[in-house]
Amino acid sequence: MTKLSVNINKIATLRNARGGNVPDLLKVAADIQRFGGQGITIHPRPDERHIRYQDARDLKAIVTTEYNIEGNPQHNFIDLVLECKPDQVTLVPDAIGAITSSAGWDTIKNQEYLTEVIQEFQRNGIRTSIFVDPVLEMIEGAKKTGTDRIELYTESFAHQYGLGNEKGIEPYTKAAILANELELGINAGHDLSLDNIQFFKQNIPGLLEVSIGHALIAEALYLGLDNVVNMYLNKLK
Repeated sequence: MTKLSVNINKIATLRNARGGNVPDLLKVAADIQRFGGQGITIHPRPDERHIRYQDARDLKAIVTTEYNIEGNPQHNFIDLVLECKPDQVTLVPDAIGAITSSAGWDTIKNQEYLTEVIQEFQRNGIRTSIFVDPVLEMIEGAKKTGTDRIELYTESFAHQYGLGNEKGIEPYTKAAILANELELGINAGHDLSLDNIQFFKQNIPGLLEVSIGHALIAEALYLGLDNVVNMYLNKLK
């Protein structure tokens, strides 16, 4: 079964919109795990517009499943991850001020930099994953960095699937086959939803984990958080 890690950034966005502590991010994280979620993901950004660095610290005591922190490995982020020591760190090449992630790493041009960062995290017992497009050269480059896993950037698949083009999965299947051959673990995320997650799972051999936030929280507005978490779990069996 592929694990479901729930990204709770949008809960923090809602909280920050009014100040105070409603909704309570820590309670939501605890509830998601109680409902069956197998991990909690956060993606703090330098401006702390949703997840705050203190949230990352506070969640350490709450997350009893798998704790995954995503972000661009700038100095402050590296320090935060080394302080919190999550189960997994996912490296994402976000530009400062980006609304959301928009591309994977060029693992060839950034190979030396990624290798240094990955080694630092691994020395501290933190599993590493790097965000990549479904491009075979980028998968090969990822292997050379020494990363434990890759996270496939799935926006293109989700867009094509929404248009009715199931062939949009093909680059992802090929990327997964290569990753398996290279003994890289496979995660995936971005724009995955109840509509497309089962098809994606069925076509990605060796898919270990998906990280889902925006769609899951939006769907929960209509269907309820407990219900939606379990709907994903059923589709990921």
